[in-house]
Amino acid sequence: MLIVLKPDASEIEIDRVLDVIETLGLRGHVMPGENRTAIGITGNRGSVDPAHFENLPGVAEAIRVTKPYKLISKELRPEKSVIKVGTGTIGGDELAMIAGPCAIETREQLFEAAEAVAASGAKFFRGGAYKPRTSPYAFQGLGVEGLKMLAEVRDEFGLNIVTEAMDERGIDAVEEYGDCIQIGARNMQNFSLLRYAGRAKKPILLKRGLSATLDELLLAAEYVMAEGNYDVILCERGIRTFADHARNTMDLSVVPAVHRLTHLPIIVDPSHGTGHNYMVTPLARAGVAVGADGLIIEVHPRPSEALCDGAQALTLEQFAELYRQVNLIRELTHEQVPSLIAA
Repeated sequence: MLIVLKPDASEIEIDRVLDVIETLGLRGHVMPGENRTAIGITGNRGSVDPAHFENLPGVAEAIRVTKPYKLISKELRPEKSVIKVGTGTIGGDELAMIAGPCAIETREQLFEAAEAVAASGAKFFRGGAYKPRTSPYAFQGLGVEGLKMLAEVRDEFGLNIVTEAMDERGIDAVEEYGDCIQIGARNMQNFSLLRYAGRAKKPILLKRGLSATLDELLLAAEYVMAEGNYDVILCERGIRTFADHARNTMDLSVVPAVHRLTHLPIIVDPSHGTGHNYMVTPLARAGVAVGADGLIIEVHPRPSEALCDGAQALTLEQFAELYRQVNLIRELTHEQVPSLIAA
């Protein structure tokens, strides 16, 4: 159920609607918009009678939501969400570039990469303090010590920190030291972790699972938002198919599909999506061309020495050139993409 309020609805009238929702044993989610405020209702196992709300002061209409997801849908919020991450935003007019090494290895490596990322003009820095690895003997990351180094990077270069958490303790730690909590592909359907992330006070970057459908990705975002954290950014990072010429298959068709169905921003990850250095820039360009709100790119001062995923990392020079190219594409396509999606 979606409750659409009149443009001049007062705070008292909004609170009255929320009281009725609570009386019914349900939960209301207030989503202010540019032209209207809407309240999404969750917790119901069946349909909710619109008569509970239709005659309340300030209510314009009560709409039944037929999709399995409610809070992420454009029915709730017609205009696009712009997510504030530290001092930057993702989902607005500016292309969001998140760049940095796969894993934090040393302070020197981290600061060398951060200096180059900041010099390019990017506002977001990534680096893995916790690394989910296929082998238990592979490098697992530096943990909290790595997060402390990321906090130093923010202080030194003014970059906003995006980094992955693998469990509840990790979410607490990233919330303390970072600006955005990444939920990786392997945890996209870790529902207890999603609920915990939904109670965090920092934005969530949610990566698509290894073989997840679009609906499964959107419902994973719904898990987070249903707990009260409405700052969710989706990420396409490639899915597993029969193809073996790349690490994964980048599904760029998901970008316009997301923009058609939901108000949430979506970025693409051509590093994990391809697994090959020479593929990253072409797929990054394509992602921006189809309307991605940003990119997350692995960058390393010396990829041949990287402790993980060196084959897909760009050099500092390659990243600077990629940044220049994708911003040119953004300028050419940004005004046309919304009208094409609406069509």
